[in-house]
Amino acid sequence: MSEALLRTAGLTKEFGEITAVDDVNVEFGEGETTALIGPNGAGKTTFFNLLTGVLEPTQGEVRFREEVISGRPPHEIARIGITRSYQITNFFPGLSATENVRLAAQADETGFGPSDFLRHNRSIESATTEAERVLSRLGLSDVADRPAHNLSHGQQRHLEMGIAFARDPDLLLLDEPTAGMSPSETNDTITLIQELAEDVTIVIVEHDMNVVMDVSDRIAVMYHGSLLAVDEPDEIRENEEVQDVYLQGGN
Repeated sequence: MSEALLRTAGLTKEFGEITAVDDVNVEFGEGETTALIGPNGAGKTTFFNLLTGVLEPTQGEVRFREEVISGRPPHEIARIGITRSYQITNFFPGLSATENVRLAAQADETGFGPSDFLRHNRSIESATTEAERVLSRLGLSDVADRPAHNLSHGQQRHLEMGIAFARDPDLLLLDEPTAGMSPSETNDTITLIQELAEDVTIVIVEHDMNVVMDVSDRIAVMYHGSLLAVDEPDEIRENEEVQDVYLQGGN
């Protein structure tokens, strides 16, 4: 594995008597794509929420470039280089694709404080240029001026990835990016993730094992909140314990 960009140590999250994430120690190598898999209820989304500051850990810590970031609010974590897309599509539906991505790029440069939006339009020219670049890379230039709610489901999911990517992250977290997609949209998304991985470290939560095997350098398996295995795709495919988890718990 390459040098770790992000690591967790003893990361634990309890909700009353329920332990959603249980003493997870894992590293994500810089420049790699790691898939996080496991049955429903394994703790994957809670784990993402701990990485991005949506939740604070009960115990343990998250380190990004060896700096402890657990406990920081989401906007600070985004500013230092960790962004995410969500399982449920999350954008401004009435704004165009360009406007959605431009706002993300603008926030990376200026922030979201009230005074930041009183600046003259010239101050956001670079954000507009960045939005156009990101949309071109996503294959969305032809629909750049359409309201986001008028895009197809696949285009909306790609737009959300673009909103996260526009903040120029070092680590991009993708939460089930192919959920609800047709086979052709899924294939397009596989290609897009592979292209984005040339420039950014990616951690992806995904149930479609064909997608997982196509895009991943390594796979981390969670079960009942714990880390069951971390290995290369071929090794995970042959891991009997992982097979038993999926046969018993579904995926």
